[in-house]
Amino acid sequence: MEPQDKKETIKHEFVIDDGRIESLQEFLSPEQLYNDLIVRVRKYHPSDDISLIEKAYNVANEAHKDQMRKSGEPYIIHPLYVAIILADLEMDKETIVAGILHDVVEDTIMTYDEIAEMFGTDVANLVDGVTKLGRLEFAGGDKLEEQAENLRKMFLAMAKDIRVIMIKLADRLHNMRTLKHMRPEKQQEKARETLDIYAPIAQRLGISKIKVELDDLSLKYLEPDVYYDLVDKIAIKKNEREAYVQSIVDEVSEHIHNAGIKAEIDGRVKHFFSIYKKMKNQGKSLDQIYDLFAVRIIVDNVKDCYAALGVIHEIYKPIPGRFKDYIAMPKDNMYQSLHTTLIGSTGQPFEIQIRTYEMHKTAEYGIAAHWKYKEVSDGKKSAGGEEEKLAWLRQILEWQKESDNNREFMHLLKSDLDLFSDSVYCFTPTGEVKHLPAGSNTIDFAYSIHSAVGNRMVGAKVNGKLVSLDYVINNGDVVQIITSNNATGPSRDWLTMAKSTLAKNKINQWFKNEFKEENIVKGKDLLLAYCKAKGIQLSDLTKPAYTEFVMRKYGFHSWDALLAAVGHGGLKEGQIINKMWELYEKDHKKTPTDEEVLETVAETAEKKVFRKPKGGIVVEGVDDVAVRFGKCCSPIPGDDILGFVTRGRGVSIHRVDCVNVINLPEEDKARLIEAQWQQGGDASNANAKYLAEIIIYAYNRNGLLADVAKALTEKDIDIVSLSTKTSKKGISSMQTSFEIASKDELDRIIAKIMTVESVVDVERTSS
Repeated sequence: MEPQDKKETIKHEFVIDDGRIESLQEFLSPEQLYNDLIVRVRKYHPSDDISLIEKAYNVANEAHKDQMRKSGEPYIIHPLYVAIILADLEMDKETIVAGILHDVVEDTIMTYDEIAEMFGTDVANLVDGVTKLGRLEFAGGDKLEEQAENLRKMFLAMAKDIRVIMIKLADRLHNMRTLKHMRPEKQQEKARETLDIYAPIAQRLGISKIKVELDDLSLKYLEPDVYYDLVDKIAIKKNEREAYVQSIVDEVSEHIHNAGIKAEIDGRVKHFFSIYKKMKNQGKSLDQIYDLFAVRIIVDNVKDCYAALGVIHEIYKPIPGRFKDYIAMPKDNMYQSLHTTLIGSTGQPFEIQIRTYEMHKTAEYGIAAHWKYKEVSDGKKSAGGEEEKLAWLRQILEWQKESDNNREFMHLLKSDLDLFSDSVYCFTPTGEVKHLPAGSNTIDFAYSIHSAVGNRMVGAKVNGKLVSLDYVINNGDVVQIITSNNATGPSRDWLTMAKSTLAKNKINQWFKNEFKEENIVKGKDLLLAYCKAKGIQLSDLTKPAYTEFVMRKYGFHSWDALLAAVGHGGLKEGQIINKMWELYEKDHKKTPTDEEVLETVAETAEKKVFRKPKGGIVVEGVDDVAVRFGKCCSPIPGDDILGFVTRGRGVSIHRVDCVNVINLPEEDKARLIEAQWQQGGDASNANAKYLAEIIIYAYNRNGLLADVAKALTEKDIDIVSLSTKTSKKGISSMQTSFEIASKDELDRIIAKIMTVESVVDVERTSS
C-alpha cells in the first residue's frame, strides 16, 4: 500500500494531515502544469499581475526545448514543478519566476545579463545564486575541505537572499520525488546528501512541509526495507487508529465548544522518518510508539491557547514532565505551540498540540510565512525586519569570519548546529533566552553571550548561587557570569571542560591571537627541525606553488596563519612537510630503471596463504572432479583460466598467465585441460569469495601504509594479510591479499589504490 500522499477526510470534516506539500502526479504536460501553477498563485495573489510568470514560462520553454529528463519527459517539466512547490509555499512572484528560470544559465546558452534585461536584477540575482549552488559537489569525508568551502558559499548565499535557498530546496524536493529514474548508486548518494544537508536546512528555516518529505524520501532510498515495512505496518491498523483519534477529537470538540472557545480541531500523522528515528534511538517497536497521531487544536489568539489547555487538562490526566510551552519559549526555527501528552479514557497516551492560526502557518511554512518582500521606490525588495528570525544564520556567518580553518568550521556545524541533537534553554539575569547544546556548562554559556565575556570570566552564579565552572546547565536555569577586567584570559583546562565546539573554538581563537607571533616562530622552528631530521632542505619546499597548495588544503589564508597553527599544535609539522615533499618529488621525479623494479620484486617475500577450495568451475570433459585453486596465482572470476590434472589431488585451476604454467616442462603440458567459470552459477556459489593477491609499488612516505589500508577499507574489503618492504632506492612494495567476488571488483579496487598519492603501480601476483 502506498503512503498517504493526500489529506484524507474523515467524518465531521476531521482530517488527518501528513505534513507534506501536496504532490502532483507525474507525466503531466507542460501546459497542464503551467495552468496549475497560475491557479495556485491566484489563490494567494488574486489580483497579482502574472504576465512576468507567463513570460518566464515562454522563455524557459524555448531555452529547454531540446532537453529531456531521465524519465523521458521534456526538461521544462522540472522547473514548472519547482515553481509549483514555491507557489504552495506562497512565495512572491519574483521567486516563482526565478524558480522557472533556475536552470537556464547552467543548462542553456542564456546569460545573467539577458535575464537581468528581461526580468530585472532581482530575478537575475536569484537565478545566479541558485546556479552557483547547483555547482556544489557535496563530497564525502575524504574531501572535507571542499565540502566546508561549499557550505560556506551556501550560507553566504542565504545571507544575501534567503529566497535562493528556498528555490534550491524546492529543486531538491522535486528531484527527490523523481529519484526512481536514476541509477541506484546515484539514488543513495542524493538521498544521503539530502538527509545531511538539505533536510536540516529546511528544519532550520522552519519549513516542515519540505523537511518532512525530504526526510521520508531519503529514508525510502537509504533504508528501503525499513521504509516499506513501516508503510505496511502502519497501514494495517490505519482504520483502528483513525477511529481512536476521531473519538478523541469528538470529545475534545464538545468540551472546547462548551467552553466558548472557537477552534479548528484535526489530527496529525507522524511521518515515517520520525517514527524510524524514535524506534532506533529508543529501541522500541512500532507497537510501543503511541504518538503516531496527535490531535491539533488551532485557535484565534494566544489567550485561547492557554484557555484550551486548561479545558484539556480538566478532561484528561496529563503525564508529568511531558508538557512543553513553545509559545513562551519558541524553538530556534520560530516554531510555537503548546505540547501536552495525556492519558486517554482507554489508558493509551496521546499528544495534543495547541497553537494559533499564525503559529500554524509558521510551523508549516517557516521563514516563507514571514519573509514578505515589499516593493520600494528603487524597485528593490526589503525584508521587514525578519532578519531576527535567522539569528542562527548570523551566528554561522560570525563563525566563518572567526575561523580561518575549514576543519574547525565543519566541526562547529556538525556539533553545535546539529539539528537532531538535544538542547537546553536557560536565561540571562535580564530574562533573555539562550539555547545551548545538551550538557553545556557555564563556560559554554559565557561564550554564547560574547567572546569578551568568556575571556574575562572568573566565576558564575546559577539561580543566585555560586557554582563551579563545570556546572551542567538544566532547562530553566538563570545563569549569571561574573567577569573581571583583571582576568588573565581562559585557562587551557577550559578546553577540556567546555562541551560546545563554539566555546572551544573561541578559547582556541584567544590562544592563537594572544600568542600569534610566538606561535609563528615556534611553528617555523618545528618545520625546520622536522626537515633536519629527514635530511630535507626547507628552502626547497617553501616555493609559492607548494605553500599555496598546503594553505588551500588545510583552509588557511596566509602562510603565517598556517605556521601559527603548527606552533600551537593545531597541525602537525609532519603533515605539512610530507605534503610539500610529495609535491617537490613530483616536480623532480626520477623514473625507476628496470633493474630497480626487478630488485624490488626480488625483495618481495612469497606469501603462503591458506585458501579454501571454491566451486563455480566447469572443466572440459570432466564431471564430478575435485577442483582446487592454485595458490601461486590466485585466480578469480573473470580471469582466463585452465586446469592442470594433478596426481591424486584432482584438478588445479590456474590463470593462463601463471608463471608456473608458462614454465611447465614439455611432458607435463599434456596434462593441461580447458576450464572456464560457470555462467550464472548455482545458489551456493552466488556469494562466493575468492582470494586475490596484489603487489603495490609506491615511493615511500609517512602515512603511505595507512592510506593504502584506508583505500581498501573504503571499498568494504577485509584484508587477509599485508606486508611491506622498502628498497634502498626508497621504493616500497606492499603485498596484500583479500577476498573478493570477481575480477571487476578487483579492477575497481586497483583503480582506487592508484589514486593514493605516491603509488606508482599495482600488479597481480603470478607466482
